[in-house]
Amino acid sequence: MKSLAELAEMRRKAREEMSARTSGHGRRVVVGMATCGIAAGARTVMGAMLEDLRTRGLADIPVTMTGCIGVCRLEPIVEVYEQDGSKTTYVRMDPAKARRLVAEHLVNGRVCQDLTIGAVEAN
Repeated sequence: MKSLAELAEMRRKAREEMSARTSGHGRRVVVGMATCGIAAGARTVMGAMLEDLRTRGLADIPVTMTGCIGVCRLEPIVEVYEQDGSKTTYVRMDPAKARRLVAEHLVNGRVCQDLTIGAVEAN
């Protein structure tokens, strides 16, 4: 950091990212960030989702963290809560799958069935 302008820009970006995590909206995304999730790559998954949401102008969909979701062998886990309270649980996520979740589920309203816990547990 070399100037007050750079500091101001860093502050603006940080506030924008925090707003993406906490803004009020009917649907929300929760990423499991216990040690098992972090070890499996949850930080990069969350980063990819936040970046893709920001790029698409969807900063009003909050993305938050939680502790252990309880199925460590399927980490990283991402849960999408809809306005009606229903939940879709995505498992074994990576950044590419996270971007697909944003495009298909959050933008177009189509659940990525092959990435859900139901599809993985059925095999």
